Parts: sequence; C-alpha cells; structure tokens
Amino acid sequence: MEDAVSRSSVESSSTNDDYVVVNGEPKLKITGDINDLNDEVSQSSKKMTSTLTPSSSLGADPQSPISSVDNVFPSSQSTGAIGEDPVSGDNNRGKGRSMSLPGVTDEGYTTFNGVTYLGCALVNAPRSEVEIYRNMSILNEQSKQAIPIELYVPRTSEGNVRTNGVVRLVDPGTDTDIACYKIHRILFCARGPSDSEEKMCFAFTCSHGDNPDSAIFQCHVFRCELQEAVAKILYSFATSFRRLPKSIGRSTSSISEAEVTAIFSVNLEFKEDDGKGSYSTCPKDKNIFKFRCDYDKKIVISVTQTGNKELRIERCFGLLLSPGRNVKDGDMHLIEMNSMGYSSDGRTYSISGNWEISEECFKVLDTETPKDTRVFLTVAVDLVICGIQEPVRFAIETKAKIFPHNERFWYFTKKPHQEQFFVKLKLTETDAPDVVQYEVVEVQSQTQIDRQKAGMSLQGLKHHRQMSEGVQSPQDDDESDGDEPLLSGSGVVSKEVTDDNLLEAWHEVLVKWHQNLSQRPKQVQQLAKKGIPEALRGEVWQLLAGCHDNSELMEAYRILITKESPMESVIQRDINRTFPAHAFFKQSGGLGQDSLYRISKAYSVYDEEIGYVQGLSFLAAALLLHMPEEQAFSVLVKICFDYELRDLFKQGFEVLHLKFYQLERLMQDLTGDLYEHFMEMGLEIHMFASQWFLTLFTAKFPLFLVFHILDLFLCEGKDVIFNVAIALLKMSRKDLLALDFEGILKYFRVHMPKKYRTEEAARELMAAAVSAKVTSKKLKKYEKEYITMKEQEMQQEDPIERMERENKRLLEDNMRLEQENDDLAHELVDSKLTLKSELDEVQDQNKEMKTDLTKHKKLLKDTQEEKHRLEVENQQVKEMCRKELERLETENSRNTVIVTDYKQICTQLSERLEKQQTAHREELSRIKILVKSCEACSKMFDADGKVNLPEPKIDPEKMNPKIVDLQQQVRELELELAQTKLALVESECKTQDLTHSLHAAVSEIQASKNTWFTKTLNSIKEVANTHTGKKEPKD
Repeated sequence: MEDAVSRSSVESSSTNDDYVVVNGEPKLKITGDINDLNDEVSQSSKKMTSTLTPSSSLGADPQSPISSVDNVFPSSQSTGAIGEDPVSGDNNRGKGRSMSLPGVTDEGYTTFNGVTYLGCALVNAPRSEVEIYRNMSILNEQSKQAIPIELYVPRTSEGNVRTNGVVRLVDPGTDTDIACYKIHRILFCARGPSDSEEKMCFAFTCSHGDNPDSAIFQCHVFRCELQEAVAKILYSFATSFRRLPKSIGRSTSSISEAEVTAIFSVNLEFKEDDGKGSYSTCPKDKNIFKFRCDYDKKIVISVTQTGNKELRIERCFGLLLSPGRNVKDGDMHLIEMNSMGYSSDGRTYSISGNWEISEECFKVLDTETPKDTRVFLTVAVDLVICGIQEPVRFAIETKAKIFPHNERFWYFTKKPHQEQFFVKLKLTETDAPDVVQYEVVEVQSQTQIDRQKAGMSLQGLKHHRQMSEGVQSPQDDDESDGDEPLLSGSGVVSKEVTDDNLLEAWHEVLVKWHQNLSQRPKQVQQLAKKGIPEALRGEVWQLLAGCHDNSELMEAYRILITKESPMESVIQRDINRTFPAHAFFKQSGGLGQDSLYRISKAYSVYDEEIGYVQGLSFLAAALLLHMPEEQAFSVLVKICFDYELRDLFKQGFEVLHLKFYQLERLMQDLTGDLYEHFMEMGLEIHMFASQWFLTLFTAKFPLFLVFHILDLFLCEGKDVIFNVAIALLKMSRKDLLALDFEGILKYFRVHMPKKYRTEEAARELMAAAVSAKVTSKKLKKYEKEYITMKEQEMQQEDPIERMERENKRLLEDNMRLEQENDDLAHELVDSKLTLKSELDEVQDQNKEMKTDLTKHKKLLKDTQEEKHRLEVENQQVKEMCRKELERLETENSRNTVIVTDYKQICTQLSERLEKQQTAHREELSRIKILVKSCEACSKMFDADGKVNLPEPKIDPEKMNPKIVDLQQQVRELELELAQTKLALVESECKTQDLTHSLHAAVSEIQASKNTWFTKTLNSIKEVANTHTGKKEPKD
C-alpha cells in the first residue's frame, strides 16, 4: 500500500474535504488522504485482533459511539473503559490491552498507550512538511530522555464539558497530565515516511501565545511501539476535526430557537510589490483588478460589522485563495498570513497575507490574459468569532486581468472591492446559563442574494468563457406593472448561451475576421440578427464599428479628458439621470458615473460643432458596460460620424425631421389604420419617436432589447431604427388603437418598455424588426418627397417671411463664422507668440552654439600644438634611448672580456697551487723515508707515524743559517699561499657578481627589445636603411 506521506507536498497543501469542516473550528492539515488512513486502519485492525485480551471486547455498548457508523474503529478494538464507572477513576483502564491500541472512554477521548514523547522544537513554518520531517528525524536520533505517555485525543473538535477540546499527554504511572494542547491550536499533523527510520513516528505543530504578535510555533514529535498505531492516531486527529460535537444539555432546559442575523462588510484589496521594498495598491476597472505578471502580491481584507448584533472577532483561522469561482473548499490554497487584528478604532478587523505568485497552483493568475478576457479568482477568510461554535468563512469572488510585467496603467480607481455578508445564527444549548452560544445556520453574500432574485444560476453554464460578466441590475422596479415608467438601464442580460452551434459559429467567424480586419465575413449579418452573445459583444461591436485597434482615438481620448469643456456642468447634471437602475451607474461619484462623465466630456471637446447632447450619454453608458473607457469612446465617435448619428443634432434638427417624415410615411404604408388613428387623435411622430432616434432606444427600454438593437444598428446601419420602430408599432397596434391621446402617450412612456422585459418578448420584437419591409429604396423615395415638399413650402410661403427666416439663418451663420474667425484669430496670435518665443529660443541656442564652436576651435588648436610638442619629445626620448642602448651594449662587451680574463687568471693560480702542493708532499715523503732509514732518527716516529720529538733546545748560535733561511722561505711560501687563496676567493666573488650583472643586463636588453619603443626604433632603422639603399645606386 502506498504510504500517504510519500505524496508530494503540493498535493497535501490543499485542504481535503474528507476531514475539514467548511464552517467548523478549527481547520487542520494532515499529509496524505484520510481515506488511505482509513484503509490502513482497517487492514491493520485485522492483524491486531489476535493481540487483544479476551476482556477487550467486553463492556462494549451497542448504543455507544464506538459502535456507531461514524466511529473510526470497530468494536473489537475498543476497551473495557467504556463500561467502567467514570466516577471510580480506575487508573489501570489501559493496562489490559496491547500497546498503542485505541479505546474510547466515556469522557469523549480516544486513548493510545505505548506512545513515547520525543520532545519539541521551535519552527518558523508550521505547515511545512520538510521542516516537520527534519525535526522528526533529529529528535528521533538525538532524544535520549524520551518520556512514555498515554495520548488522549478528543472525539470532536469542540469536545464536551470534560474534554474541553484538548489533546492530553498523560503519565501512565500516576495518571496525571504532563501537557495539554488545545485542539484548535493544532495546525498540522504528519507521519514519518515508511521507508525511513521515522516510520513509527508522528508529529504535530501547535501555536502558543495569546495574540499573533507574540505567537510561536512548536513541533511535537512522538514515537509508537507499533507502526500500525501511527495511522490510527492520525485518523483520530482527522475525525476529531471532522466531527461536530453533540449538544450536551439537561433534558429540562429549553432554549429559544429564535434566529438572528449578523451583517458584515468585507473589503478586499490587492497590493503589488513595487520593487522598492514596499507594496502599492493594484488598480481596478469596472470591478476588475489589474495585475502584472511576475510580481508578488499581498492580500488585505478588512471586516467591519454593520448590523445591530455585535460580535467580536477573536482571530483569523486561515486566509485562502484559488483561481476560478464556485470553487470547492478542497481546492482552496492556504496563504501565509502577515498580520491580523483590530484597527485603532476597534471596529475594523484587518487581515493581510503574502501571495507568492510563483507557486504552480497560481500559474493561471500569473499568465497574461488575452484581450477582452478576464480570469476569476476566489478569496476566502475563516474567522473565529466569539460566541459562535465554528469558524465563519467569507468567500469573495472577483475578476482580474493580467497584464505584462512592464505595463503602466492610466486611469483607474484604487477603491477596494466590497462585499456584504449576512450570517444567520441560531441559539444553541450550553451548560453555563450565562453563556450565549450561536450556531451558524447560513452565510450569504449580497451577490448571491442578487443572483437569486434575478433567477441566475451559474450551474447551467455549459461553456465557461473568461469574458466580461453578464450585465445585472435590480429588478424591484422592473417587475412593477404600475404607472411608474421603466428606469433606463433596467433588465438582466445573462451571458448563458444555450445554443452550442451559435457559439461555435461565432468562434469561426471571429477567427476568420481577425485574419483580415478589412473584410467583414458574410456570416456576420445573419448571426447578428440572432443577437450577439453577451460575452462577445464588446469585441464584435468594435470590429463592426471598425475601431478594433484604433490607437489614434484611444490616445486622443487620454489627451481630451485632461482638457476643460464648457458643458461640464450640464454633463454632471445629466450623469445621475443616465441608467439609474443599473448598479454600475447608480452610485454618485462611483466608478460608473466617473467613467461616463469622462467620456461625455471628452466627446464634447472632440466634436465642438455638436458638443454634448443628452442622448449620447445613454449610448455611452451602454458601450461602457462592454468595454473600457478608451474603446467605448472610439466606438462612440465611429457611431456619431460614420453612422451619421450626429447629423440628427445639426442645423435645427432638419435631418431628424426628415426621419420623422420617413417614419410617418412608413406608418401610412405599413400600418394604415394606426396612422389614421394617430391623425384623428392629433398625435404627431415627434411626440413619441424623438427619443428612439436620438438615443437609439437606449433611454427607456430594457437592456437586453437595447443591446440587440445595437447589434443590428452596428451591423446594418442607421436604417435599422425604422425597422425597430415599425416592429414596435405593429406589436402594440391593438393596444394603441384602443387608447386616446393621453393614453397613447402614457403607453409609449410606461407600458411599451415594460412589455419587453422578458427575453422572449424582446426576441419576438427583433424577429419582427428583421422581417419588416423597410428598404433603402423606399426611404430614398420618402426623402425626395420630403425635399420636394419643403421646396414647395418655401415657394408658397410669403417671400418676406422666407427672407426673414433666411436672414435669421444667415445672421446665425454669420455669428458662428465670426466666432470661428475670432477663435482662429486668437489661435493665430497664440501661434505667432509661440513661434516668436521658439524663434528667440532658437537664436539663443544658435548664439550659444557659436560660442561653443569658438571654444572648440581654440581647444583644437591647443591640442594640435600639444601634439606637436609631444612628437618632438618623443623623438628626443627615442634618440636618448638609442644612445643608452649603444652604451649598454659596449659596456656589456667590456664586462664579458673582463670576466673571461678573471676566469683565465683563476685557472692559472689553481694550477700553480696544485703543483706546489704536490711538490711539497713529495719532499715530505722523501724526508720521512730518509729519517726512517736512520736508526737514531727512526726513534723520533711512533707506531702511528707521528713525530715524537722532545722539546728541542735551540741554540741560536749553533743554528745553521741555511735552516733558518729555509724556515723563513717556508713561512713566506705559506703566507703567499694564504694570500693566493684569498685572492682566489675574491676573484670568484667578483666573477659571480659580474655574472649576475651580465644576466640582468641581458634581460634588460631583451626586455627593451620587446617594448613598443624598441619596435619603433627598429622600424625607423629599417626605414632609414631602406632609404639609404635606395640612394646608393644614384651615388
């Protein structure tokens, strides 16, 4: 069987659903899988049954927890302790069974004997398997004072009144507690590898300290006498954390089942390493965080209670993170926490943790996302709250876009992501009458509540695409059928697509389209009629408008928002009226209104002729729901100019009146009875259709219908407005025919938009619009009729009135042209002043450059003179070096001759000395022979041949003068010999010195030959010789 501990630490780093209670206190991490431990326990129990004493199975109560389905161990492994009287306090309850076998006592403990406590060590990473194994190995080898103990593990995470949720180490001899560890402070359990010396060991890490600042972590190591007991002990730890405690209370007590709700506001923000030793806040755009690759990040969560029920947070039990949404608890990854605690005001509880982006499980959150795509991520925090039995988990789902490492962000907000949580609590029974204890019934976020209200279900999505989230807005006002009009921005647009073929078709079209942006695929028109999928609208709208990658407009937008607009006050007033029903634009001063304000102001500066009109803000808001500000501005410009929407606002709305006439003629041709009814009621087209043309139906209708209309408008052009208008009139024909003047106006204002709140009704309307018989040929015909009619009216009217009107128009044009002339004159003056200033600057620069040129010329002349001087010095140095080289060569030759002479003299002296020594020895031998031949004289020598003479008494008078002379000569010869030897030694010393000097001179000469200077001299000599050789033939 594979050992559970041998698995990689990456797998064991995630919390397993099998032994972790999602909202239970505390959260324990155990290496390996609890199912493997269960199998190992079951197999080992069969082997160990024979080691049990006969009494081990006695006293087992079939109703006790040991025989229940939830219990870990079979009844054959229980002990007689279950049947013992807890009051008797028998201390020998564990001695009648084999070592390390568990037994469940009536106190709620699982007991293990035959366990040895090896000691503990301080650790810095309490959840690191490597550090646990290292300490386990060290303590198993070095511990010489191991303590035999009995291990008591509580059966539940909370324990009961007697267990108090602690792990006990008990002395087997005295039955006294050696140490106790609260179960909720145990963070990690590990067993020794099966192929090592620690196969019979296990360990757990525990936190000690009253607050996070003073907390320390210790690793406690144990050894069992049986290897099978290790798996059972770890299984007991796992099950104690997985099981919920049964409420203990007297049968007479009764507690109210009333439920209370606590409200918590949770703020989430991410901070990114700025490379300077600190962290900077990550920006947000439309509730989407902007991350950069390869930067470590910090997660900061702030929890504030906003409800009436005040509960104090004791501590944070864990900070978790995972890519995606709807993440299982077992897929969440633990984040190392930095700090936790209340702020200075005591209201906000803050938690921060380091997010190491290099971990493999977070790779998707460190990979650059394609354009217009997002990634989801879930951040969860487990809080231990006073008065609540188990930790409460707040899980926040958000989105992020990953940018390159060197990306710079322009306009964004650094407001934290906020989510509100509603914790429903129920009172539970406790033994202490003054203690109030709650049990968590349900934890819901505001997002979940909104989804439930809107009928949204993420479980039904078959294709998960990381695109922009579906547009959502509250439905409280939308579902009302009263007389209040439908607010703009109402309705829900889901990104769920039930037609798989539609997504596949759009995928093929977009791939083909991106290969050639200049040519629109033929299938686009048919697909747009069915409606563009919500997740793809932002990208497709830009492609249809021809500004998919228009860097010029986006760069212009960044400049325009920095300029002032004369319409700023009007824009600010209208912002609150635009899409008030949508959450993105509802908050005053929020991200949505700020973005809409910037786009409206930028367009008013960009299009000075039209400026700002209220209808454009609704269109800009619809675009902002699908793309960033720069891209929304680009599409808005394209719609106004290329689709000629801005022409409706020009020249006294003349083009708009043309549209009214064309719609009136279409009604007359296609809905004659409705047209006649309107004529009878005195209802004119502009009374209900002006907003349709000026806002493209975005001001009153639900968003699903608005977006579908924009799909067709961008695909087929401006004439789509007539198709939709005719379809609206046809679909409401019966209702309109039954109403009077006031009723018709109210119907257009209130009831008609509400009629299309459902997707089915909107789809039916768009199908009717597509099939409406509105052709460009017919519209051209109506346009000619309108122009002819206007010309006839002008001819029939009074010339004076016509001239006055024409004069008025010309005056207005004249004033406008004068204003433009003044503006141009002002710009001309400014340009002249600017050019004058630039000319002065250029002249000053020219003067400075002339001065610099004079200085550089002088510097060049000085440099040339210096160069000439250095060349002369160089020649002099070369000549001096040549002479010095010749002198050294001559001296070297002379020294060589001297050394040779000295060597010859020394040789002669040595030969002479040897000859004299030889003659002296021969003479001495001859004298010895003559002396020995004489009997009288032979007595002068002893047996060793040494002279043995008595002290001679020399009489100076009797001494032979010849002998005296000879003695004098011998002394002189000896003196001469000593002097000769001394001279020989001196000559040898001088010879050695000269040899050293010779070698040094040779080395110096050789080195001088290799220098650049020598090479230069040689080159000069060669050139001179060559020159001389050329001259000789002439001579």
